[in-house]
Amino acid sequence: QVQLVESGGGLVQAGGSLRLSCAASGRTFSLYVMGWFRQAPGEEREFVAAIDRNNENTHYTDSVKGRFTISRDNAKNTVYLQMNSLKPEDTAVYYCAAMSSGIYYYSGAYDYWGQGTQVTVSS
Repeated sequence: QVQLVESGGGLVQAGGSLRLSCAASGRTFSLYVMGWFRQAPGEEREFVAAIDRNNENTHYTDSVKGRFTISRDNAKNTVYLQMNSLKPEDTAVYYCAAMSSGIYYYSGAYDYWGQGTQVTVSS
């Protein structure tokens, strides 16, 4: 069992930055691929970014490439999402998730989820 707790969300103006954190507890954090997803009101949950177990490979959805950076610190059992140049369309609840194996952009492949943190970008 893995428990995930996100933090760092909030209200920011367009063009601003936020850094989300996701602290993990329970089973060995380094065993899991970590992902960030988001869900806007009335929309399906969508993939944002993922990072492999060893911090060597990252993946992003096209709409955040060049603006968002995912990273992890296995010693601190934490995954981060640095979000720069934020846009109103980035407004959503952001979730971190842990996956033992599977397709990184498919939400159904993830085994554990956090409760989410709200990000609101004003224009």
